[in-house]
Amino acid sequence: MPLFPQDALNSGVRKREVFGWAMYDFANSGYTTVVLTAVFSAYFVGGVAGGADWATLAWTSTLAVSSVIVMATMPAIGAYADLRAAKKRLLVMSTLGCVAATAALAGAGPGNVAWAVVAIVLSNVFYTYGESLIAAFLPELAREDSLGRVSGWGWSFGYFGGMLTLGLSLAYVVWAQERGLPASHFVPVTMLITAGVFALASLATFVLLTERARPQAAPAGEAGLRASLSRLNRTWHDARRFRDFSALLACAVAYQAGISVVVTLAAVYAQQVLRFEQTRTMMLIFVVNLAAAAGAFAWGYVQDRLGHRPALGITLAGWIVMTVLAALATGPALFWAAAVIAGLCMGSSQSAGRALAGAFSPARRRAEFYGLWTFAIRVSAIVGPMTYGLVTLLTGGNHRLAIVSTGTFFVLGLLLLALVNVPRGIAAAAGSDGASNGRSGRPK
Repeated sequence: MPLFPQDALNSGVRKREVFGWAMYDFANSGYTTVVLTAVFSAYFVGGVAGGADWATLAWTSTLAVSSVIVMATMPAIGAYADLRAAKKRLLVMSTLGCVAATAALAGAGPGNVAWAVVAIVLSNVFYTYGESLIAAFLPELAREDSLGRVSGWGWSFGYFGGMLTLGLSLAYVVWAQERGLPASHFVPVTMLITAGVFALASLATFVLLTERARPQAAPAGEAGLRASLSRLNRTWHDARRFRDFSALLACAVAYQAGISVVVTLAAVYAQQVLRFEQTRTMMLIFVVNLAAAAGAFAWGYVQDRLGHRPALGITLAGWIVMTVLAALATGPALFWAAAVIAGLCMGSSQSAGRALAGAFSPARRRAEFYGLWTFAIRVSAIVGPMTYGLVTLLTGGNHRLAIVSTGTFFVLGLLLLALVNVPRGIAAAAGSDGASNGRSGRPK
């Protein structure tokens, strides 16, 4: 049986188009891997902010500001994308914005806190726009019973993009350190490497991916932004009638809050608690990405066979184990074990959530519903890291207690997942009047 069967795709979808779609995951993964996780997060705390007591909270607050901006704007952007069939056009614009802002991070040296904050806010906002828009293409490409595996193809392939960017950055860091060059020299270069890989790799997406949606008629007397906001208002109220989609959003807020901590603070934890050097931290993140690629690819097949909810539940249990091991680690061995578990769970849980959101989205309103999904993810990106930052501030820098608090998010996510009824949620999306005329029906 082929690993990438044609019958997993919708009629008229060619494998090269799915490759183009997956290439966006490949392209943008370097941003999260190098900027948010492995390099710039720790550099911001220890270099730009000089290791001040407020540095970790400043980093998490910066990410929170970017998330608030996305929360306020992404649902409306999703509504506009559906109404004007503009997903691909907006994806190009968000990519250009993220690439430019990432390159601007090269200008953030010691003491340049304001510059770094502005560049991080802009780059993370544009990155998140792209994440939501590319996800909305998934149900157009994959059959309903293959959403898990096709999502896994993209997510796993994406981690290889992260590893490529991280590997190039690591090679330069090692070269620079051998010559006695400081972080203020080599970190800016890694930002340029990340921006360059993102720009080049995303070209395949824009060449191969097709915008299948067609512009939709605006309500009488409405046009442009007003029509998009009006449609968003209906979607927001309609989404609350989709009880399982709403339950999934609540579940996602909880478990993604924990994942946001791991993504944005893993390097900080490794360096502050276990005293990892920059190169060792980068190697750790490289291994995490390798495990995440394997987890996302394999788990997509497990998800389609086992079911969306059990598959996601198993990964959340794995996250709980990870936080316990990380909190107990006093040396590198146990922390490396926790990191591998985190990698396996990271790719699989994020891919599983994206696929389930697609299954619960009405056909003609996917960008809108993924906009609401992104809204939930951005809430988690505020709650998780801010909780971690506040715990470290209030406990005099106790990162172990902060990572224990992170585990509670995964426990809560597991409890909320029990409220999700997958067949009912799929039936509600399929039977919604919104699939044909922009109004929503009630779940069956």
